[in-house]
Amino acid sequence: MITAPSQLPDDIDALKGAVGMLERELYNRDLLIEKLKHQLAGLRRHQFGSRSERLDQLEMRLEDEEIAEAAEAPAVGTEVETGSAQAHEPAKPSRKSLPDHLPRHDEILSPGEACLSCGGGLKALGEDITEELEYIPGRFVVNRIKRPRMACTCCERMHQAPLPSRPIEKGRPGPGLLAHVLISKYGDHLPLYRQSQIYAREGIELERSTLAGWVGQSARLLEPLAEAIGRHVRQGQAIFADDTPMKMLAPGKGRTATARMWAYVRDEHGWSGSAPPAAHYRFSTDRKGEHPADHLAGYRGFMHADGYAGFNRLYDTGQITEVACMAHIRRKFVDVQTVSGSAIAQEAVERIARLYAIEKASRGKPPDERAAVRQARSRPMFEDLDAWLQTQLTRISGKTPLAAAIRYGLTRMKKLEPWLHHGVTELDNNTAERAIRPLAVGRKNYLFVGSPSGGKSAAIAYTLIETAKLNDVDPQSWLTDVLANIADTKITRLEDLMPWSYAQRN
Repeated sequence: MITAPSQLPDDIDALKGAVGMLERELYNRDLLIEKLKHQLAGLRRHQFGSRSERLDQLEMRLEDEEIAEAAEAPAVGTEVETGSAQAHEPAKPSRKSLPDHLPRHDEILSPGEACLSCGGGLKALGEDITEELEYIPGRFVVNRIKRPRMACTCCERMHQAPLPSRPIEKGRPGPGLLAHVLISKYGDHLPLYRQSQIYAREGIELERSTLAGWVGQSARLLEPLAEAIGRHVRQGQAIFADDTPMKMLAPGKGRTATARMWAYVRDEHGWSGSAPPAAHYRFSTDRKGEHPADHLAGYRGFMHADGYAGFNRLYDTGQITEVACMAHIRRKFVDVQTVSGSAIAQEAVERIARLYAIEKASRGKPPDERAAVRQARSRPMFEDLDAWLQTQLTRISGKTPLAAAIRYGLTRMKKLEPWLHHGVTELDNNTAERAIRPLAVGRKNYLFVGSPSGGKSAAIAYTLIETAKLNDVDPQSWLTDVLANIADTKITRLEDLMPWSYAQRN
């Protein structure tokens, strides 16, 4: 607090000293006020920028624990309706009959007309009926798979068509319903307990634990396809990388721990590349640099990313070249300009906008043309921006938020140099940030994952759903097709199940 002296000195030099001291105190106060205003604006945006619902914490905890248990459970002979695992015996919700009001679609699987052993005619003895609850967008139906039991009239040998492969062994859901549950949770951010309530209004009782079992087992079935998408991403010349925090339950601690979801994206639309776009998500329990190093093992090329130090071990190998993000630099100046109205920050934003205008004009052109445009037009602007920022830094206090924004910009612009030389790179990392956005929306609804296995299931689901969106493929119809066929697809034929392959067939 600044206090005026009780009695001003008569000596001129002493009076000048007192005035100088008062001016320094006022200057320091102004600096503090500017910093506090900047921090307050950031806190307000963080707290009030978007509203989130308060959800039932117990429902969320049970839901994610059950998904994790289903993903870890043995695949063979497992009932899909398994609930939360107890210490000795898992609880199994009773299976109720499917509602009579749902339409039935019958499919008859006949063993044929003649005995395969002696060639004699077959006579009907009865039939087995398997009911499968299926979801067709907008309505539920029950598929009834009828398999007549036939006996040879000559040798009495029994004949019956085998039951076709199902997404979940001994389970009741059809592939369309499984796809709908996955997309509702990870694409539309609708927790399972809410889905259960919605289904109940249609007269269909599906417990949350049942849905959790379906999600976990579906994720395990789809994991090879997600891994194949990851290999496709790592084959690109340039990828986009980002990560976001995600809460994970910490058993025994009464709280949640901060885990991470990583996103790696390949998108060549900017330079008319022929490879389809794809997004690969990976989950980890912390943010150590060993995780991206493991995720991108063997990758060679450019990587657009923020300034996270954990990526440095990737760059140190010499196989991956860092490309910084101009959008991050611009954001720093926008924040300063919004709070203080700084003319310098405003001019920095305008200079960056001119670089983006050149990029927009060359989007979609071949890499060599893009690189030539950048050398001829963007490089002079880029270098002038760098020199101008260094000049401004000498004219302002080094303790202000504006100075911090300038120092950040100068540091990161050095890492943007590859963008000027290579047409397969981009000016920013917005592609990865767009891939992270669905997770930011989703975690406001389901709040956290129950365990590392639950996080892995979420990563698999996000990989498939977001890759389908990047290829303009309806996730519901594609995942329905995948779940109907993946059990019978050899690992060497996974390319046939990719969303871009599906788009070519339909």
